[in-house]
Amino acid sequence: MNPAALIPSIVLTIIFYSSSNSFGTLKSKLEQNTHKIVHEAYHEGNWELFISNADGSKQRNLTNTPKINELYPQCSPDGSKICFLVDTGTGRNTIRSAWVMSRDGKDRVKISDHARQPCWAPDSKKIVWLPQEYKKWNVVDYYSNGLMFYDVSTKKSTPHPISDKIRHLYNPSFSSNGKWIAATVHAGMGFNHAILLIEANGSKIINLGISGCRPCLKPNGNQITWGSGDHTIEVADIDLDSNNPKVGKRRLMIRDKVNKIYHSEWSPEGKYITFSRGPNGKGDLSKPSTYQGACEMVGVFARGWNIFSVPTANGTEIDFETASPGKDYYQVSKNGLSYKEADWLHQTK
Repeated sequence: MNPAALIPSIVLTIIFYSSSNSFGTLKSKLEQNTHKIVHEAYHEGNWELFISNADGSKQRNLTNTPKINELYPQCSPDGSKICFLVDTGTGRNTIRSAWVMSRDGKDRVKISDHARQPCWAPDSKKIVWLPQEYKKWNVVDYYSNGLMFYDVSTKKSTPHPISDKIRHLYNPSFSSNGKWIAATVHAGMGFNHAILLIEANGSKIINLGISGCRPCLKPNGNQITWGSGDHTIEVADIDLDSNNPKVGKRRLMIRDKVNKIYHSEWSPEGKYITFSRGPNGKGDLSKPSTYQGACEMVGVFARGWNIFSVPTANGTEIDFETASPGKDYYQVSKNGLSYKEADWLHQTK
């Protein structure tokens, strides 16, 4: 089947677990939202970072560097900076590096070569990044060994207290209280596959006991979102102030029976979840600067993938075989240029 043929046919199920179901027209609410959305896209043979209003309007190329491949944007909680990845070279000689820049795309500073998936500490002063496992390139997400803290002011990196015991992590996310780092581990640290909490300044490691990958902790509270499967995203309570956090009541589930859904991220106030959605695929090596692998991976071309938003407002349980566009979900990007890894840029005054 032609993957592009799947795009107009959206089979999306959204289940809310709570007490009321009145969030009005989602499009109008997103139009009024002052925050921005930043995401990667494959544009004219090159990976770029694009920025738009929350409803997808006024989209523009933020990086606009035809000979540099930027991916995986992560916005600082204070809205002043964006960290991201850059790929240079080809094949096994590719070098993936972590960088940071101001919100307008200027003042770029390299954090490190051979680096994977960075994320911000809640004070916007430090960035967590994952050293690559070996110098030779591999596209798989979990190709990492260790965990580092980068100080934005001193421009120096220091290892996590148990960095030598950390291996095969991917997609880290800091808790809003600065106490925990959530991440997925695959075939490392004594785990087959698990979502973990790692004590940010200590040695404790907690297996949350939930299936799936790519956790994201709410920026202003005790909730977690993650991909519990290729076709499901969940939101649940988690007591991150505890010394032994556990995942609690499920609040939201997003299902898509046809297309893959990945990369869930919170809006700054936690009112929305954005995610990437598109048909299954293994990339397209005819596209320069892309790799073969599952289409949700960073650097793999994902034909027909777009960014979507759903509200996290509480409501009675709703199960849609076909949800209503503009009310139950909103399609932020439209033309499927391998739009993935969206994050919200807090609007500063």
